[in-house]
Amino acid sequence: MTTPTAPNDTTLTADGLAPSGDGQVLLLACGALAREILDLKKRNGWDHLDLTCLPAILHVHPDRITDAVREAVAKHRDCYSKIYVVYADCGTGGLLQAACQELGVEMVQGPHCYAFFDGVQAFEDRGEVTSFFLTDFLVRQFDSFVWKPLGLDRHPELLPMYFGNYEKLVYLAQTDAPDLHALAQQHAERMGLQFEHRQTGYGDLETTLKDWAQK
Repeated sequence: MTTPTAPNDTTLTADGLAPSGDGQVLLLACGALAREILDLKKRNGWDHLDLTCLPAILHVHPDRITDAVREAVAKHRDCYSKIYVVYADCGTGGLLQAACQELGVEMVQGPHCYAFFDGVQAFEDRGEVTSFFLTDFLVRQFDSFVWKPLGLDRHPELLPMYFGNYEKLVYLAQTDAPDLHALAQQHAERMGLQFEHRQTGYGDLETTLKDWAQK
């Protein structure tokens, strides 16, 4: 069996991750979730699950996610007994869910990865509309997903326009990593926001994958 090497964030952002071809069931995921899924696969011995990821940068263009998932399902369907889509709605306005129902594949429930890491119900109950959220991946890739796409590297004067209504940055941490904690604090300072660290682990993502792995 092929032992997957840990993918780097730049590759996951721009290119995603190709499947190893070892499993019978395919997890079709966002590149921003690759490290977490690979860790869960290793920890639980889910050797029958294979993983492929679409480029994480699609989240900057959520209108492209649904078509990309459609194309990936069509590409891989004949090679696996079953495919699961490891995306939440992710800004597609219900289009991804409709496409998955049409394609006959299950997807993760919830509006986005912040919610399923935090726990979808807990996230909804908090109603934190003035909070900006980061995961482990987004802490590491903050410049690629936030600072540069918004033009703040070139025009920092735009910061109040984008984040003037936010009060705090909430770091939803999947791992206990002091370096990421410090980096997330730095991002909050750059944005002029209060900082909160919330240790979530893998939340509903782990629960969902365990359910799928047993089917």
